[in-house]
Amino acid sequence: MRPLEPVTSKQRAAYGLAFFVLFVAVWAWATFGGYVSKTFLANPVTMLHEGWELLVQHGFLFDIGMTIWRVVGGFVLAAIIAVPLGVLMGAYKPIEAFLEPFVSFARYLPASAFIPLLILWAGIGELQKLLVIFIGSVFQVILMVAVTVGNTRRDLVEAAYTLGAKDSGIIGRVLLPSSAPDIAEILRLVLGWAWTYVIVAELIGSSSGIGHMITDSQALLNTGQIIFGIIVIGLIGLISDFLFKAFNAWLFPWKLA
Repeated sequence: MRPLEPVTSKQRAAYGLAFFVLFVAVWAWATFGGYVSKTFLANPVTMLHEGWELLVQHGFLFDIGMTIWRVVGGFVLAAIIAVPLGVLMGAYKPIEAFLEPFVSFARYLPASAFIPLLILWAGIGELQKLLVIFIGSVFQVILMVAVTVGNTRRDLVEAAYTLGAKDSGIIGRVLLPSSAPDIAEILRLVLGWAWTYVIVAELIGSSSGIGHMITDSQALLNTGQIIFGIIVIGLIGLISDFLFKAFNAWLFPWKLA
């Protein structure tokens, strides 16, 4: 190995798979060997058995679907509002000066702290959970998009003005095409954060979802089901991450050129 020396796609996949194999091997060694009590950590076989029971007997597929719907719904709402605001902040410095202090303040507020207020305002239905994800995502996206748009190369902007572009043309023909690949990458990263917010939202006042299942399993000391729920979240997140990467590569091929 050498610093910054690239690896092939096959090597990357092999290294990634090797880590998961090693992780499961250590887990199996610790649990089957009796080094960790099954009360605190179920072994891999028990976890799979409990997960199968969840899927077949307890309708866990419905919980998975509800959680995915909440993540996608809250995240899309945040993106619809955050991306245009971030573009405006990055493009126009007066707007940035007006909004940045509040956005910088709000992005440090934990979304979980709003749950009691959101329950009072929106009840314990779907709106409350969507708002938790929205609050946890929107301010992060606004600020990151604003920074990305604001860092657009000045020579591109000056060249567009020299060629007779108007202000609206600068945004539509220079700032957005230049920043779009990075904005898509920002959305991919924040989508991962949205998964942490939805589980927190489902731990309180929820009758469905993966977080609700984990809470019920905790009351029964069923660590197999808890671990299975965590693994399902990770797998869904990994799949969505790969799909997001592939879509970004297809949508913005010039970024890879």
